This record gives sequence, C-alpha cells and structure tokens, in this order.
Amino acid sequence: MRRYYVFAMLISFLFLLSPAYSQVDHIVIAAGTDEDHALQAISNETDAQKKLGMYEDFVQKFSSNPAAVAYGNWQISQAYQTSGDLQKALDYGDKALAGSPHNLDILVSQANIALQAKNNDRAMDYVAKGGEVCQSVAKQAKPEGMTDQDFARKVSEDKSAIQSNCEFFETSGVNVISSEPDPKIRMAEIDKFTEGFPNSKFQETVASYALDALSQLKDNARLVAYGEKVLAQDPNSLPALLLLANFYSDDAKAGSAVKAISYSQKAIEVAKADAPDADKSRKVSAGVAHNTIGWAYLKQDKTTAAIPELRAASALLKGQDDQQYARALYGLGFAYGKLNKLTEAREVLSEAVKIPGPLQAMSQELLTKVNGARAKGR
Repeated sequence: MRRYYVFAMLISFLFLLSPAYSQVDHIVIAAGTDEDHALQAISNETDAQKKLGMYEDFVQKFSSNPAAVAYGNWQISQAYQTSGDLQKALDYGDKALAGSPHNLDILVSQANIALQAKNNDRAMDYVAKGGEVCQSVAKQAKPEGMTDQDFARKVSEDKSAIQSNCEFFETSGVNVISSEPDPKIRMAEIDKFTEGFPNSKFQETVASYALDALSQLKDNARLVAYGEKVLAQDPNSLPALLLLANFYSDDAKAGSAVKAISYSQKAIEVAKADAPDADKSRKVSAGVAHNTIGWAYLKQDKTTAAIPELRAASALLKGQDDQQYARALYGLGFAYGKLNKLTEAREVLSEAVKIPGPLQAMSQELLTKVNGARAKGR
C-alpha cells in the first residue's frame, strides 16, 4: 500500500475528491510538482531510518498541502509499524486519516495495525468507519449531465474497485466480535459493526452473538427489542426465535407462556428437523423449541399436552445436546409422575440421572419419589 497516485493535471485531484462524484478519498500528487520530486527522492533512499526522517521533513515542508501531509503521515505510520512501534504507527495513521478521512487504504492500514496491537476497540472504530465509506458509494450523488445508465455503470465499477477492502472490514469486524468473551464489550463492538454494516452478509451470525451477549448481561428489555428487530428483518432467524421463546418461557407475566409457545412453533417450522438435509444445528434447534413448548405447557398445568412435545424434544436432542436432553427427560418424568404413570416416569428419570449437570441431582430426587410411590402402590 506504499504508493501514491500521479496525475498529469491537478484538476484530476480536485475532480476525484468532489463529494458529488465519490465518497471515497484518493491521495493524488500532481506530476512534476515539488511534492512529486521530493517523493521520488525519498523512494530512492534505501536506509529505513533516513527515509523516515525524509518523510517527516516532507510533511513539514509541504504542510499547506493536505494530500501531501496525509500521504507523508501514512508512510511514517507504516514505517513505525515495520519497526514494531505500533502506538506511534496508530498515531501517525490517525493524522493521515485527519487529512483523508474517507481513504479506504489508510483505514485498512490502521485496522491492521490495531489488530496487530490487539487493540480491538480501535480496530472496530476503523471497521465502522470503513463500512461507512463502503456504504457511501451506493449513496453518491449522480454527477450533472451523466445519464442514468452511465451512472449505474459507474456505481457498479466503484463498488467493484473497493470490494476487497470492504470485505476485509466486514470479515475483520466479525472475527473481533466472535473472539470477545466479555458480553458488555462484545455488544459495544456489535454496535460499532452495525453502524458500518447495517445490512451485513453476516447479519445472522452477528445477531446470534448479540442475543447471546444480551442474555448473559440479563438486559431483558434490550434483548427483546433486539430480537424483535432481528425478526423484523428476518422472520426466519432461528437464534432470535429461540432466544425470545426462552425469554418468554422464563417470564412470569401473563401471556408470556403463549408467546413462548408461538415463537417455538415458528422455530420448529423454520428448522424443518424432519427434512432429509436437516443438519445437527437444525435438529437441536427444533428439539430446544419442543422442549420450550413442553415446559410452557407444564407451567400452565397442561400436563397431557406437554408429554408429546417433551418426547419429541428428547428424540431430537439425544446424543446432540446433553443438557437440553436432560431437561426434556426431567420434564417427562415430572409429567408422567403427575399423571401417575409411574413406570414411564421411572424409565425416563433413570436415563436422566446418568447425565452429569445441574439437573442430575433433581432427577435423582424425583426418581426416588417415583420409586417410593411405586413401592407403596404394590
């Protein structure tokens, strides 16, 4: 990326930076100017330290030329990156951005330096800004006198020219989000990412991370709002459907159980677990949804209705998700016991007590009660 663009006439520079023509900055140094000669001299220098000093002198000498200052600071930034002084690299890169704020090449350079420095907060700032610049290409104003057909072709060419940079920002942002264990920090990163890429191709993945983070933070109001927002954009989002179903299944407010069942039924419909191409993820999603419905019915004292849902859940979750499987078995044991079907209760609870986890002790306690009831009934 250590390059500068040489055009024969300075008017080319002014034309390219016109907001009506494009929202992407390009650094241009006019051919034959003092700046151009100075840069040629710098490029001929082989000593890295001397070259750094020459760039610093270049920035001072041509301080009245924003393009020259931006380019010089960018090269100084990259020199410090090469030497390992990442903080100075970021600082000089930010100076370059101040002079060319919509320059994707500089933004990519800054994002790379921030990632190398493990400064994810700064990296996400550059990702958001890069995304904003990428989105601006489609929103640029049509130059006066240009036909609609030519303008459409120009926008398409502009998008193609910056595609690799835009993909870098989008992928880097998702990688940072996925690697962040702290839910509060992760949500801050997601907010920045969404600013730059509101219609990301990774939208479902990012939504899943957001819903999980909000669930961990127990920010219920924001969780519901975010989930509904995701579903407004994608009514078939399984992560959003399952998380909202789970939230409402735990909510004690009137009408919440009905909502939990509704979201779960939609999730089952979307997952299509019985389809020949259904993978593990879809089967587990459907199993979790059946589990949620079964437990919602138990809370409504609809014990008979709960049993087929919990049986369906256990069939889908066995060997796939131990804790959800244990939850289905415990629910079945409880339902069978309540209906005095003690043999069936004993059978499923005997399976549940073999599964390590939070429900193991509860399953054992319930199994003991069932066995006691069976003994009395003989």
